This record gives sequence, structure tokens and C-alpha cells, in this order.
Amino acid sequence: MCSPHKLLEAHASVTAFPIRILGSGVMARQIEARREALAQQGIELVIAPGPPRRLTEAELIELLPGCIGALAGMDAYTERVFATVPSLRIVARIGVGYDRVDVDAATRHGVWVTITPGANHRTVADATFCAILALARRFVEQVNDTRAGNWNRLLGVDVCGKTLGIIGTGRIGREVAKRARGFDMRILVYDIAPDERWAAEAGATYVSLPTLMAEADFITLHAPNTPQTRGIICAETLRYCKPTAFLINTARGELIDDQALLDALNAGRLAGAALDVFLEEPPDALPLAQQLIRHPKVLPTPHTAGLTVESVDRMIDQALRNILAVVRGERPPDAVNTPPHPRG
Repeated sequence: MCSPHKLLEAHASVTAFPIRILGSGVMARQIEARREALAQQGIELVIAPGPPRRLTEAELIELLPGCIGALAGMDAYTERVFATVPSLRIVARIGVGYDRVDVDAATRHGVWVTITPGANHRTVADATFCAILALARRFVEQVNDTRAGNWNRLLGVDVCGKTLGIIGTGRIGREVAKRARGFDMRILVYDIAPDERWAAEAGATYVSLPTLMAEADFITLHAPNTPQTRGIICAETLRYCKPTAFLINTARGELIDDQALLDALNAGRLAGAALDVFLEEPPDALPLAQQLIRHPKVLPTPHTAGLTVESVDRMIDQALRNILAVVRGERPPDAVNTPPHPRG
């Protein structure tokens, strides 16, 4: 972790500005720990009120006036937000996905958009393998059964020697492949932009999506939410699966057709799933998501695959460095856009 004091000590001349903090309760607590160090540099820290949630367009418009920077979660940064809040110069995403930010609109309005690459890809890979092992060994089921006073010694399946299918071979997918090698797994991969050199070095084989779905014992998703990947797990692709296969999603809820997944689980065409992400979060108002969360073959978690004490510290500090660069009139190091006329 980079200490907040060390992070800011080189920026004594920063002009005072409020940073609106958005995101999970876990992030809010660790961001709060930086309040004093930020205040010493004349920077006001403002925490978004209420429970952890994705802030809506209307909430952002109400909360952001006067802010030039935002440490953002999965919030709705739209054309209207950028047009309505002229003080905003940068949306610094805590994480690597930015599909909830209208980047084209941000660019037109002179607003930088940044992410935190390299801060939590290993963390997500660890969580992915945790899910694989939990599904394979029926870990949660065994814990609950034992706590209920039983001694059933439920049998799971081996992970060693099985076939892992990885959809998406960016930083996280590649880290998952590294861990799979330690389990002597056969590694099949699919990506719309394959990197054959990496695959050869990693002991992985690029195959078609139907082949991956048909041959994998564990299928794990690590693709971004794009028009090409949205709904990639659907009735058509799920029909290739072995009935003994497991699906893991620590990427984006939009990659899965929830109805198709529910149908496959109910019909016995899939052995189980671990879902860390959903179409809406929290998914309280989504009946399909609620059915999946309560399904006996599903292990649901609240979008925490990339969150540990250490990874959240790394992401916050990296996002702050991007904001501070903009305050100094510099290009932020992790920008995903280049406004021709940056605000400020």
C-alpha cells in the first residue's frame, strides 16, 4: 500500500478542490482513512451519503457540483452528467471496467476518464480459483451441512487434471491461466483478439467458443462488457456444455443471459455456477437474478472478487494519482481517452 501521506507529500501546491467519493462501503472506509492527508494539502474529501450502491445520473448531478474529480465506482456517468457539472475534470474509476461511463461524452466535454490497471488483476484471479475449488468440492454445501449437525462427507470432484476454459485473455484471464498450471489443468482460451505468442508461452490453446464450451470442465469469464461480448453465455452457447461443467463469472453480469443460465441449471445441463456480478447491483429488483442467487447450484457473492484490503488500497491510490495529475495540468497516466480540450 502507498501511504496517503507519501502519495500526497509531493503535491503541496495542489489547489483545494472537493473529491466526491463513490463506491462500496469497503472502499469508503479506506478512502476515509486518507481524509487527513488530503486535507493537509487543501483537498476536501466528500463521501457520497447512503448505503453502498451504483449512483444514478440524478444522484450524480445532485452530488457533483463543485467537484473537479470523482473517485468512481460503477456509477452512471452520462452525457447529462458531464453537461450539467462543468466543474468536473476527471472521472477516476476504481477498477478497470468503464462501461458505465459514456467515454465519448466525457471526451466531448473535456473530461478525462481513467482506470486502475494492474491494481487488482491478481486479486480477481485468486477469487476465481477460490470459486472453482468451492464449486468442485461443494465447499459451501459441506460447511452448511456440517453446521446443521450432519456428517455426510459429501463428495466433490477433482480440479487437478481437468480442462479449464477461459473466455477473455487480458490481465485477469492470464493470471487465472498461471494458477491453472499449478493444478496441471488443460487450458483452453477464447478471445476476439487472440495472442498466440502468449498462449504458447502460457501452455494455453486458443479454440472456438463452441469447442471451449464443449470441452471445458470449468468455464470462467474474464471479458469486458462490449457489444461483441454481451450475452456471450446464452442458450446457444450453453447447449454445448457438459452437464458436469461449472460456470464462473467474476467479470460483468452483462456477459450472461440470466434466463438461459437458469434454464440450463434447472434442466441439469450445467452442474453449477459461481456469480460475483449481476446486471444490476445490488440485484434486489431483478427477479431472474434473485432466482439465481437462491438457486442451490449457485454460489453468489456481492461483486467482491477484486476487493481485498490490499487491492482496494492500491486502486484508491492509483485513482488519486490520476486525479492529482489532472489537477497539475498533466495527462493522467491511466487515461482511456484524450479530450482535445481538457477542462480547467
